[in-house]
Order: sequence, then structure tokens, then C-alpha cells
Amino acid sequence: MTPRAADRARYDRATAHLDAPVAVVDLEAFDANAADLVRRAGGKPVRVASKSVRCRALLERVLAREGFAGVMSYTLDESLWLARAGFDDVLLAYPSADRSGFGELARDPKLAAAVTVMVDDVAQLDLIDAARAGGTEEVRVCLELDTALRLLGGRIRVGALRSPLREPAQLAELARSVVRRPGFRLVGIMAYEGHVAGVGDAVAGRPLRSRAIRLMQAAARRELAERRAAVVRAVRAVAPDLEFVNGGGTGSVQHTAAEDAVTEIAAGSGLFVPRLFDNYTSFSGRPAALFAQPVVRRPGVGVVTVLGGGYPASGAAGRDRLPVPYLPEGLRYDPQEGPGEVQTPLLGSPADDLRIGDKVWFRHAKAGELCERFDSLQLIEGDRVTATVPTYRGEGRTFL
Repeated sequence: MTPRAADRARYDRATAHLDAPVAVVDLEAFDANAADLVRRAGGKPVRVASKSVRCRALLERVLAREGFAGVMSYTLDESLWLARAGFDDVLLAYPSADRSGFGELARDPKLAAAVTVMVDDVAQLDLIDAARAGGTEEVRVCLELDTALRLLGGRIRVGALRSPLREPAQLAELARSVVRRPGFRLVGIMAYEGHVAGVGDAVAGRPLRSRAIRLMQAAARRELAERRAAVVRAVRAVAPDLEFVNGGGTGSVQHTAAEDAVTEIAAGSGLFVPRLFDNYTSFSGRPAALFAQPVVRRPGVGVVTVLGGGYPASGAAGRDRLPVPYLPEGLRYDPQEGPGEVQTPLLGSPADDLRIGDKVWFRHAKAGELCERFDSLQLIEGDRVTATVPTYRGEGRTFL
């Protein structure tokens, strides 16, 4: 029996009492992935990205481990919810226009002490000030650095379109605006190198493309390390008591941790290891989060149809955004239909061994987005479900 076949047998036994659709997290794999992130971080704390988990019980589990510290959240509403639930170090990774949320933040000492908000424009400070509604609590602020690699004199840009702040002087100027402004305290700098951390460099069947990605990423790491260090020096000259410099992501943990200027690493997808993280030379993880759909039809030889399964991930549309049939091995989509909203035909010889009611196990393309489809996660240890925990959705929270 192959390792994957053994996993299938375990998951089937563990969930035999549960009807599909069902989502599971293999805790042995989850914990092993967490340990690997800590190892790769080389002694620097890992801030867990909640967007990639979206389950409070699992956030609490990983934060109880040595080497993890703090949450990186994705909306202000989520940040306040986590802080009210007892998470005491929440960094909001994106600017917000949630006026009511800012009003609550500025009025509540507990929330103001726990949550740090992201800015890259004075206009965002203006919005927060206008939203205070009489609140006098000091708002903790982090500045975001643009990490994109620019080539040929800036004519080619590689990287996400995020912050407009690129050069040390630009961040120092905004830092001065923050420290001069009553009601704000500058505490951190964040820089997410998505073109390194979030792009696989070993694309199956694409050796030339993979080589080009590795060359790009090596150049990007060198350029960003030098520029990030200069930015940190410039901002510390304005705000000497800066508490943290956050960088990285699952695909770049060890590279970012090697920079002296960086004090903590962000990572989250590496806990679940969705399919987009199969194509890296820098690390390998164990798939920990899966979902199962039930076989409901057998249209013919070598074909079964499962209920639903059309759960595409965000990003530029393409085949890499689709979930993949994972267990049993050897199933594939019908190219004329793909994964459907209400039914998904699957082709391949393993279909002939599947019966009505059997489970087919899938891996989502991205990490936490799977939890937007399920109210709960079944936590598996060995071949037993040892706990059922709610996702954000299961707690009635859909933040985006």
C-alpha cells in the first residue's frame, strides 16, 4: 500500500460515520508542517496568517507551539473579533476603510492594545481620524513596503500591486507623518514578497519556466534584502522604538529569516499545504487539509460522478486554481466539464472500484479558502476523528 493509499484508508475509517461533503485536517501532518515552519525560520518567531487557516481552534493550536507568536489578519472586523476572543497580538495585513471598526478600535483600550493596522498613505490616517467618533485610544500603525522587483529601468515589474511605498525616503516621510500625528503610534514595518513566497519554482513539466522563476526569485531576494535593510534604517531613524519588521511567507521562510533587518516571519499556507505549494524546491510539506465529496452516479466504465466540488480558489483564473482529486490516486476531471457546482464527473480506472456513497478526497488549490465552504473541520488523529471544530463560517463569520 502506498503512503497515499494508507492515508485514504485512514481518512475513510475516521469519517465512516460522517456523510460527505466533509472537510478534515490531519493533525499529525498539521503539526509536522508547523514544526517545519519553525525550523526554517531559524529562531525568528512565525506570525500565523489567519487568512490561510480561518479556524480559531487551529489558530490557538499553532500559537500554543514554541516558535509561533501573533496573528496576521486580513480584515479589521476579523482583527477586532479575534482580539475580543483573547488574541492579544493581531497585525492587520491590509489597509481598511471600515469606519465603524476604527471607531470601536479607538474607543476600546483592550482592542487598541491588541490590534495593529496597516497604512501606506496619509489618506488612510485621515480616514481613521474621521472615524474615531470621540475615541481617544492610541492606534498602533504598521507601514507596508512594496517588494516588487523592477527590471529594465522599471519598465518590467514582477510582484503584487500592493503598497505605493518603495524607497527608504518614502517610508521615512510617512513615518514622520505618523509620529507627528496625535493618536497614532508607529510600531512596525511589513513587506510581503509574494513573487518569491507565493510562486512555485518547480512547475511540473515546465523546466525552462521553472529555471526562469528561480533566477527571478534569486534576483528578487538580493534586491529586496538590500532595500529592506535601508528602509528599516530610515524608519528607525524616525521611530527608534519600532517593535517589529515582518516579512516573508510560506515559500520564502528561510530566505527572509536570514535577513538581519527582519525580526519575524509571516506564514500560514504551510500549515495546510494546499496544492499550489507542491511546486517548491525550498521545502516540502504534508497535505493536511482535505475535503471529500460522495460518489452519487456511475455513468459508465471508468467514470463516477461526485456531488459538487467546484470550489475554485482566488487569483487569476486558470487550471492551477482548481481543487484536484487526490484520493484514490489516478482520478482526473472530464475536460469538457471540470469541477462543477453541483456535480463533478471523474475519469480514470480507479472509478470502477468506487461505489455509490464512497468518498473521493480532494485538495483545494489555496489554504484557508476551503473553510469558506464548510461550517466545521473534522480533526483526525490516526484513524479517528478526535474533535469537530467550527470554521469562521461555522461561527457565523464571513469577513470577505
